[in-house]
Amino acid sequence: MNILICDDDKEIVRAISVYLENEGYQVFKAYNGIEAIDLIQEHVIHLIIMDIMMPKMDGITATMKIRQDNMIPVIMLSAKSEDYDKILGLNIGADDYMAKPFNPLELVARVKSQLRRYTTFKNLEVSSYVFQTGGLMLDDEKRIITVDKKEVHLTPVQYKIVRLLTANAGRVFTIEEIYEKVWNEHAINPENTVAVHIRKIREKIEINPKEPKYLKVVWGVGYKIEKY
Repeated sequence: MNILICDDDKEIVRAISVYLENEGYQVFKAYNGIEAIDLIQEHVIHLIIMDIMMPKMDGITATMKIRQDNMIPVIMLSAKSEDYDKILGLNIGADDYMAKPFNPLELVARVKSQLRRYTTFKNLEVSSYVFQTGGLMLDDEKRIITVDKKEVHLTPVQYKIVRLLTANAGRVFTIEEIYEKVWNEHAINPENTVAVHIRKIREKIEINPKEPKYLKVVWGVGYKIEKY
């Protein structure tokens, strides 16, 4: 399973990585909340170890943004031991909390516990990363998109858009929502940027891009992937 460690202290990240890799986990490393969110969109992550105090984007803000899209288990770390940090972290969606300094073996035990709970109660399996509507299928673990069993090659940004819409087939996303979720920044006049990518995606996944079967516009609202 894949674990993301996010802490601006590189020595702490390195130390935790050693313990987790010795247990057979694959580790991804980030040093602020922005990097963590980027990695989550690029890779399948099964658990996050998130520090609270970091530059650029702190762990509280990052966790709140992550919780908008998924329920990956989050273990929060903090150099402070006050109850306020623990309560705040748990209230915004963290699953567990450890105050620094901590015993690495205890952290590994908590990682295993959270993964057991997640796989049991959230039914985390490879199939949960496969989204399909009609002949359009997206395998998020392999990062493969096929249409009628033929693989389609998309750019990373195009993939993110299709993943967002396919995982929520039938739901209409505004242009602003698509931009903010894919680019991770506030949308300022995103219409042209999103429209260009939508057009290129249609050219790749639709038999007739002018009469799309999957990627449809809802005039005055936004775009959606049709649910079949």
